[in-house]
Amino acid sequence: QVQLVESGGGSVQPGGSLRLSCAGSAIFSSMNVMAWYRQAPGKQRELVGAISSTHGTKYADSVKGRFTISRDNAKNIMYLQMNSLKPEDTAVYYCNAAGVMTSVTAYPGKYWGQGTQVTVSS
Repeated sequence: QVQLVESGGGSVQPGGSLRLSCAGSAIFSSMNVMAWYRQAPGKQRELVGAISSTHGTKYADSVKGRFTISRDNAKNIMYLQMNSLKPEDTAVYYCNAAGVMTSVTAYPGKYWGQGTQVTVSS
């Protein structure tokens, strides 16, 4: 069973930065596609970005140039570096594993973390 635990959320002012972490169980490194999703109040969960050894990285248009995904398979950790944060980035951010990535987008896998809250407000 894959376990994913997010951390690093919090409150930040617009223009600020946060780095989220997703720590996984031992087989984390075998997951080709890892991703971050987010869900704002009253909205559907949406893809933030995904990383794959075969398809590289993909990002939602709303975060391109501001967010960066990386992973350290040796440490079983994935990161989401978020810069130039905006109020519309406020959401619960979820780590996801075992999804599928195409040349256009990514689809979630069956493993989810519990989520971490990110609030961007002045």
